[in-house]
Amino acid sequence: MRKSTLWNSVRHIFNEVHLWAGLISGIVVILVCFSGTIYVYNSEIREMASPELYHVEATGERMSPEEIKTKLESSEQSKVIGINWNDEEGESVQFTLKKEGEEGRGSSYFVNPYTAEILGGTRPETAASEFMGYMFSLHRWLLIDKIETPILESMSNRELGRFINGVATLLFTLGVLTGIVIWFPKKVKNWRQGLKVKWNANWKRVNHDLHNTLAFYSLIFLLIMGLTGPFWSFSWYREGWQNTWDTSRKSNERSEQVAEEEVIKSAAGVFTLDELISKVNEELLYEGTLRISLPQEGDNTVSVSKYRTGFFARAGSDQLKLNTADLSVQEANLFSDLPWRQQVGRSVKSLHTGDIYGQFTKFIWFLACLVATSLPITGTLIWLNKKKKKPSKKKKTQARKLEVA
Repeated sequence: MRKSTLWNSVRHIFNEVHLWAGLISGIVVILVCFSGTIYVYNSEIREMASPELYHVEATGERMSPEEIKTKLESSEQSKVIGINWNDEEGESVQFTLKKEGEEGRGSSYFVNPYTAEILGGTRPETAASEFMGYMFSLHRWLLIDKIETPILESMSNRELGRFINGVATLLFTLGVLTGIVIWFPKKVKNWRQGLKVKWNANWKRVNHDLHNTLAFYSLIFLLIMGLTGPFWSFSWYREGWQNTWDTSRKSNERSEQVAEEEVIKSAAGVFTLDELISKVNEELLYEGTLRISLPQEGDNTVSVSKYRTGFFARAGSDQLKLNTADLSVQEANLFSDLPWRQQVGRSVKSLHTGDIYGQFTKFIWFLACLVATSLPITGTLIWLNKKKKKPSKKKKTQARKLEVA
């Protein structure tokens, strides 16, 4: 009896925490999770809206990267400073160009690899891009950043939106954790009931089952999203994450200093993009997309990252720094060589968005986001239904007497 009483007391406490965490954060969680559900497929939506930028007609052989670079620099009177290169047939590539004396990071364009024709900018102003911009703002700052007049004197509107978002996400995570305890039935023999929805019951029971069952099946994914979300809201949380997973700048300071010392000793040389890509593919023997940052004036290294593509493609990319003198590998940071802790720590964005193993995990995150959007709604309905107390036997008796009279 004592154990049963203790468990009921603990369960009651967790139930209260779960209830109020959900009620306080409910509206914000709905907005954040709804926009997150859509933003999971941000790239795909943009591509569907502007297919002419991403897909080209495969006419003949693709030009080499160096040929495209030479042609673009000549026609645009600019210097190529970055490339996103893939070997997919019928797909465009991206080149970043910068004019002499121009400030900033230059302008990036989609380019037809068969003709070197510029198809358009990488940030086209379309209805789809504008819509996804609003979804991102809603997910990150609750659209408060769109308000020009400062709401508070102590912080900017973007900081305010980030703070509200972060608090709501922490409460959501607390709700998920307490929900685990509440989910367990009072009687062990009834645990199977928490794994299915009784569709032939009344709507209150169906709503209750949807809340419990969907949350249970999405538990791991909801926790991952909840635990990674505050990374972009609070500096203390970000620093704690980096220290926990050993990805802070301080831990890599020594290796970076050594690399810089070695770079200073090297001398600049001349190389073609074709030679560079060939060298990278020799070092990283798998199919994937390359992101290349070409050296600026006075820089003696070229930075390249390569990541896999495909339905089950792993999100973690491999980085190489090559000496411009002879294209020797100056520094190699391979994702697979990192300790498990650092792999997790550096995958915070992929863990949050579901881009861990390509389209496979993105679809799972999409479904989990839908569930997360529904939880505050079904949970509130459960609370409202419990608040409606059934009439007591005494009141029923009095009502019957009045009817008879």
